[in-house]
Amino acid sequence: MGDLNKIYIEPTNRCNLNCVTCIRNSWDEPFGDMDWSVYQTLIGGLADFPEVKTISFAGMGEPLLHPKLPEMIHLAHERGLRTEMTSNAMLLTPAIAGQLVDAGLDQFAVSIDGGSNEAYENIRQGSSLEQIIKNVAHLSRISRVKNVTGRVCAAAPTLIRIGVVFVAMQSNIQELPQIKKIAQNIGASFILVTNVLPYTAGLQDEILYRFRPVAKKPPGSALHPLWILPNMDFNEKTMKPLSEIFKGSSNLAFLDLPLSMRNNYCPFVAAGSVSVGWHGGISPCVPLMHSYSCFIRNKEKRFLRCEYGRLPNRSLKEIWTDAEYLSFRNRVRVFDFPTCTDCVGCELSEKNEEDCYNNKFPVCGDCLWAQGVLRCP
Repeated sequence: MGDLNKIYIEPTNRCNLNCVTCIRNSWDEPFGDMDWSVYQTLIGGLADFPEVKTISFAGMGEPLLHPKLPEMIHLAHERGLRTEMTSNAMLLTPAIAGQLVDAGLDQFAVSIDGGSNEAYENIRQGSSLEQIIKNVAHLSRISRVKNVTGRVCAAAPTLIRIGVVFVAMQSNIQELPQIKKIAQNIGASFILVTNVLPYTAGLQDEILYRFRPVAKKPPGSALHPLWILPNMDFNEKTMKPLSEIFKGSSNLAFLDLPLSMRNNYCPFVAAGSVSVGWHGGISPCVPLMHSYSCFIRNKEKRFLRCEYGRLPNRSLKEIWTDAEYLSFRNRVRVFDFPTCTDCVGCELSEKNEEDCYNNKFPVCGDCLWAQGVLRCP
């Protein structure tokens, strides 16, 4: 059956911004906030899952729009769970920042897609990079202050780990080096870079990845030997020869991880996670929480939402142990799907309902998260 280790929760699917990269540009779904009773049912159901370690407040909306987000974090923190969230940080006022710290939030990841106001605000319309930096820097600062002050008392607030999420595109990739300075200004300890998923036809020209038929390529041959690289420093002595290798070889492995072959590895199912929509629906991953259209290999594809049950109508244990859901998770772990991203395409590839291996809904052969193209915190 596999352990359940992490839960992605969508407190709301509403947002305060109008981003050109947003999934809302390709869906027609009602908006809503998670009801407190649904959240209580979820937290109560974790008694059946002592192995659960982390709750991540994310999904396809802005978590800070939910009026009870600090209470959600506090309740999870009381149960000994690590809590994370991803936000655009425009609503991160000093008052809310203090509430998040006091609630016990462990990690705050902020979406920053440009190093300059112009570049950032062209993507995330209705935002202000200057204000976001100010907001997150304040959160980082009061987290440190309260953590130090709390050491004198019985209960010290958690020192929040700050991170940056950057969606890389043709139009903003030159801004990437500036993100390091921003990260330093806001006290960020990690920068996660992901590619863009084109939800509209116009965004197809923004992608920085091209698919090549290498998913089934053997690990090495006389014509294309496999370079197996150790962990080594990248400095003035190693950079030039290593760069020549990277440019001239399509067959590389670093620390036994193949760099030139796609993963066929689901970062959601393999990690033992579930995703809970604002309405209580349980999905196997964040990408299957909603129905939407996107473009893969210059072809439009329609993804239908996959849901195996809803809270509080069914318990989390009932849903997690559902035979159909178990079968799907086992199929994903083996990843016995056709390599649709290597194919010129057929009618089956226009939806995620079935594939040419006779797999039924949902099918994952061209999931860009499973291919390592898209990343989530």
